[in-house]
Amino acid sequence: MNRSSEARGAWILLSPYVVLLLIGGIVPVGYAIKTALEKPPTPLDPSTGFGGVASFRTVFTDYRFVETFQNVLATLVIWLPIMMVGIVGLALLIHASPGRFGSAMRFVYYIPGALAGIANFVLWVYLLNPGQSPIEGFWHAIGVDTIKQAVAAPGQLPFILTAMMFFQGVGSWIVVVNGGLNGISEDVLEAAALDGANAWQLAWHVKLPIIRPWIGYAALMNLAYGFQLFLEPQLLDQVASNALPDQWTPTQLGYAFAFSNYNFPAAAAMSLILLVITLGIGLLIVFRSGLFGKEDD
Repeated sequence: MNRSSEARGAWILLSPYVVLLLIGGIVPVGYAIKTALEKPPTPLDPSTGFGGVASFRTVFTDYRFVETFQNVLATLVIWLPIMMVGIVGLALLIHASPGRFGSAMRFVYYIPGALAGIANFVLWVYLLNPGQSPIEGFWHAIGVDTIKQAVAAPGQLPFILTAMMFFQGVGSWIVVVNGGLNGISEDVLEAAALDGANAWQLAWHVKLPIIRPWIGYAALMNLAYGFQLFLEPQLLDQVASNALPDQWTPTQLGYAFAFSNYNFPAAAAMSLILLVITLGIGLLIVFRSGLFGKEDD
């Protein structure tokens, strides 16, 4: 096959992705940039037009802006290390246990992730409500009698969100990382074993470096998910009788700009700020992990 045929085939395979990228990525970002540079209408001045960077100034000077990022960072600091250790550790255990036992454990780990997001949320509301929870004794032992007390206690929400997101996502990512482990050549593992590597040395010095791109991919996607946290705190606030701040995360703040303040330029500016932050961190992870690098022959 000559190079022109290869290039034509590559473009044919790439074209559906390019169309989806335009519809779901490039066009919305372009629209957000245009909207963010407009001035919001007010009751005294309903006209719109070019507003420069005023919407960005509105977002940066909002009294809730820094606090929302502090809340998300507090959740990420707790959740992301636990998530990555759980994914990699359990995937390594499954790979080290071939046969029916390993397959059965992979299925068991996957079950919580098979629940849809809202089903997972309902399950956690049931667990967090001392009046209905099967761990009612635990809640009463620590002095919690209502779901409002369980959710709205100072500093407790990041731990609750960590538990919710861990059990929802860990099973799916174990399957992904386990796929990377299954791609390791048996010759490599046998050579390491012949050189005297025990199970720990095999995992640490052989398997982990080879699956580093899969680990980077898992970290990247979970980090992006954490920064876009919206559904869980929003619904927990409702079941806790509005005991939580309405704008606990940056996405909730962007939602408030759009649908409470009717300031769509500020909402667009908030979304662009989140895009720049997540894109920057994502590029750092991609280049550090070699996620899209060429494999050595």
